[in-house]
Amino acid sequence: MKALASLTLLLFLAANSAMTQETGGELAKIKEQELEEVRERISDLKKSMDRSADAREKITSELQEAEIEISEKRIRLRELERERDYSARRKDELDLQLARREAELDEESAELAEQVRAAYMSGNQERIKLLLNQRDPATLGRLMAYYGYLNDYRSANIEAVTGAIRELAELRSAVAAEEARIASLARERYDELTRLSKFQDKRQELLASLQKKLEDEGKEVERLAAQEKDLTRLIAELTTILSDYPINSEDPFSEHKGRLTWPVAGNLLHDFGQPRASNQLKWNGVVIAAPRGREVRSVYHGRVAFADWLAGLGLLVIVDHGEGYMTLYGYNETILKNAGDWVAPGDVIATVGDSGGRSQSSLYFELRQGTRPLDPRQWVTRRPGQ
Repeated sequence: MKALASLTLLLFLAANSAMTQETGGELAKIKEQELEEVRERISDLKKSMDRSADAREKITSELQEAEIEISEKRIRLRELERERDYSARRKDELDLQLARREAELDEESAELAEQVRAAYMSGNQERIKLLLNQRDPATLGRLMAYYGYLNDYRSANIEAVTGAIRELAELRSAVAAEEARIASLARERYDELTRLSKFQDKRQELLASLQKKLEDEGKEVERLAAQEKDLTRLIAELTTILSDYPINSEDPFSEHKGRLTWPVAGNLLHDFGQPRASNQLKWNGVVIAAPRGREVRSVYHGRVAFADWLAGLGLLVIVDHGEGYMTLYGYNETILKNAGDWVAPGDVIATVGDSGGRSQSSLYFELRQGTRPLDPRQWVTRRPGQ
């Protein structure tokens, strides 16, 4: 009865485990499907906003294309740099192995040559000499055994030298392959730099045309107001889309007011609430001057709600932290996360740049609850690395 009960329990646990795994797999599929639906809805929203921006200003559309191309080229250049560094390290390791194996081969070859020379000096009939010169069977047996060991040792040395020669050939081939790969990466890097330079020139031309247009028409305030309207619409639409997929956290964002860390180290260029554009508008966030390419980090747990280009803010990442709170990271050089990705405090989400038509590399950082901008200084107080 005990055995039967144990067997029944084991069968139940196995069946329950199988059902749990199957249910977990189904839930994972549902979550992935939901994520794809969210991304599609955000993508449709972005296309709609692009059409509206294109209708207002063709130059903005062309600037978007140029800055996205520049971002992609910079990402590819970083990948090439990593690949080149890896190949260089690999070649150095192969060179060391090659030098070490060549030294070992020299020693093995010298030892084998000494054995061959000794065998030659003693003549080619060593076994016959032993048989003729020895009368004691016991002594003869020992000498024949030693002779066998010596021959085995020579054979092993010959095999070791032959194997070392083969290994050296393979190492030299591997070194040549890495050298060819490094040369190929260098050519590809040069091509990418050439294309990057062309897009940068195009961007400068577009910025000059845009600046002249604004000066001639005196519509800078109107343009900034339109961009702010676009951003407000984007956040409102994102809030609606993401309301079906709320973030439930045991450690809410609101409880960390005054204890968050700034997303990047740098100098303050523009502060929250400062006037801009002839004092008719105000900054809804802060602008932090920082070197191009410096890592931008998320200030708290959340889900990436938007990761794309937006007029006025360039390459923009928006992170949804739940409770209606969102943080915005603009002017980026590259974006390293996709919509729907989960992030933790300190995760790298982008790199500092000058997209959005900026003349200086910097980060735009904004905090909102719903569509209402909040003063980041009341929430973010810690310096990076503190």
